[in-house]
Amino acid sequence: MILSLAAAMSSGGLPQNTTSSATFDPSSLDPWLDPYPDLPGVNSSSAVPVRTSTSDLDLRPLTSPQDVSPWDVALCVTGTLISCENALVIAVLFYTPTLRAPMFILIGSLAFADLLAGLGLILNFVFIYLVKGEVVTLVSTGILIVAFSASILNILAITVDRYLSLYNALTYHTERTVLFTYLVIGLIWLVGLILGVLPALGWNCLDDETTCSVCRPVTKSNAVALAIFFLLVFAVMMQLYLQICRIAFRHAQQIAVQHQFIAISTTKGVQTLSVILCAFATCWLPFAMYSIVADSSYPIIYTYATVLPAACNSVINPIIYAFRNPDIQKGLWLACCGCVPSNLSLRPRARTSSDV
Repeated sequence: MILSLAAAMSSGGLPQNTTSSATFDPSSLDPWLDPYPDLPGVNSSSAVPVRTSTSDLDLRPLTSPQDVSPWDVALCVTGTLISCENALVIAVLFYTPTLRAPMFILIGSLAFADLLAGLGLILNFVFIYLVKGEVVTLVSTGILIVAFSASILNILAITVDRYLSLYNALTYHTERTVLFTYLVIGLIWLVGLILGVLPALGWNCLDDETTCSVCRPVTKSNAVALAIFFLLVFAVMMQLYLQICRIAFRHAQQIAVQHQFIAISTTKGVQTLSVILCAFATCWLPFAMYSIVADSSYPIIYTYATVLPAACNSVINPIIYAFRNPDIQKGLWLACCGCVPSNLSLRPRARTSSDV
């Protein structure tokens, strides 16, 4: 009835059998009487789009932009902070010729991995809201897997280095060559690249969404394997740090002359190792455990709530492994103001387990 009425109005008059309750349109008599001559969609001659699908209840505009999630913004901001911190560490290590020892090479590799993780978080935000597609999804996922895997493995390598520096204190500097350190770093990045390229080689859930893990497009089986890999790394780190504590206390007992100095040094070392383990576990354990028990059907807010602390581990790493080191602190002071505070210049260069 409404369509027939509109057709009759467009032909020049009302239907002959129109009842008295019909609405009178002044514009049908004279175009000069139209109260809204410039508003499209009011005149009878204007075409009004009609939704015919089941999405008629969708009240959002057809051209509305995608809503930006505050969790994605938080991850992007975290990635920016990670990139700035670790870029500073890399710059100090690169422009300071004295920082070429194996432990500084490992710190530089860790900083580069965390820098790549920060850039990956920024690119992931760009790919979500600006550039979409399966290819860019696989690229951003691969970058993040490579970066975080290399970061965890570098932390494990630093832990092994700390253990060897105490266990073989007399022969450490002769056995631990720079070439061997580069070989270890090469192995670390090779493993990270292999893990990161797996989704692009077909180990993804783009064809079957039911097999997705909490982080699309990684499959549930791959996520479980990565989580177990992390738990094994964490278990090895705990065992090594326990051995480091035992060696430190044994050295303290053997040198009984310097009671106060050894007590303070040992206590500081144990506190530092506790901070390292607690920070690593607090950041990564929730996400690892959640990846094992959950899948893509779980609310996405739980994924964000566990991914964000894991990303924050790359914020903490420069503070724990770089900015606390006296030699790197000297490099930072020289780069920023061209001077070194007296308390740093007077420190001995002897390295202890609490340096890193």
